[in-house]
Amino acid sequence: MSKPWGWVTGFFTYETTKSVVVKSWSVGIINRVVQLLIILYFVCYVFYREKAYQVRDSGIQSSVMTKVKGFGYVNNHVMDVADYVAPTQGSAVFCIITKLIVTENQFQGRCPEVSPVPALIRPGPGTKTMLSNPRPPVSGAAPFLPVGDSIPSLHFSVVSPRPHRGNFPSSLNKTYIRSCRYDSSHNRHCPIFKVGDVLRYTGQNLSTIGHTGGEIGINIQWLCNLDLSEERCEPHYSFTRLDAVFEKNRVSKGYNFRFAKYYKSENGTDFRTLHKAYAIRFDILVTGLAGKFDPIPTLINIVAAFTSVGLGSILCDLILLNFLTGADQYKARKFEEVSESQIKILLSQKSISQQSVKPVSNDSGAVSLNLDQQL
Repeated sequence: MSKPWGWVTGFFTYETTKSVVVKSWSVGIINRVVQLLIILYFVCYVFYREKAYQVRDSGIQSSVMTKVKGFGYVNNHVMDVADYVAPTQGSAVFCIITKLIVTENQFQGRCPEVSPVPALIRPGPGTKTMLSNPRPPVSGAAPFLPVGDSIPSLHFSVVSPRPHRGNFPSSLNKTYIRSCRYDSSHNRHCPIFKVGDVLRYTGQNLSTIGHTGGEIGINIQWLCNLDLSEERCEPHYSFTRLDAVFEKNRVSKGYNFRFAKYYKSENGTDFRTLHKAYAIRFDILVTGLAGKFDPIPTLINIVAAFTSVGLGSILCDLILLNFLTGADQYKARKFEEVSESQIKILLSQKSISQQSVKPVSNDSGAVSLNLDQQL
């Protein structure tokens, strides 16, 4: 018989399941232990911890408002939020200035040594002053960041009904808000943060980051199990330095920006004071995940659990076919080839009774092997 014909005949074959009952304590224990571990995995991890019976929604929609309060002291000057916070209206991103380089009395003119040239900014008779602050505003009067209004509107887009939450729990009152400060251990619901504490949570040195500037992330994370009370959907705060990857970079390090204040002299000439500001930039990040019971993922994972229980049979087959005494007998019983010609021969032999065709077994429809007696 040629190989191509063998491939054709091999393709047009049919395989059916044959049950072989193996009476072996060792294999039986392995089978039940594997099945038990699979069931525990689905019950404890998939359904209980990961809550696979829920539909999940990470499409959080939120708005953020922030407000900075407090006073700073530098070079015999008292500074308030109008002096060291930019932009003036707090939003999801704002900066607290920690160092200033001031160039005063800049006016527009032409350089006499290169003429004609376009109008340029030139420093006037004023002096260049560096407001280096060994006691920056963040350490002077200890400003704090009340982000209590940071989530006035938050909802998820998939789960229904859509929950609307804010990071002011209903238990908070005005008296508590005026006096509380966030603490990760004892006061984790207070939405007011001292700048020094935020830097401490990120492991930063105030004098270093105040000199070069930097970027700090305040993450407000919502993990909401909507099968429970909506009141238990609460924010969790975490802090990190976002520009840590550039800390040792000699080209771009820290954070700074420039801004100018413009004036007009008595003769109508415009001039300005240029500020180069080194600042700590705060980014308020909002993330969230909401889950609610849904029959579709529940059904899918239940089917997956029942299907996975069959892995115990696969493992036991590998052990029986390769490692245990009596493996050859198990192979002979488990895999049997029956050709069409053999069936015709059996049918043509009238002397063969129906009992001789069927395997004798105590199990209904199955061949029984007792391997423990052979071990």
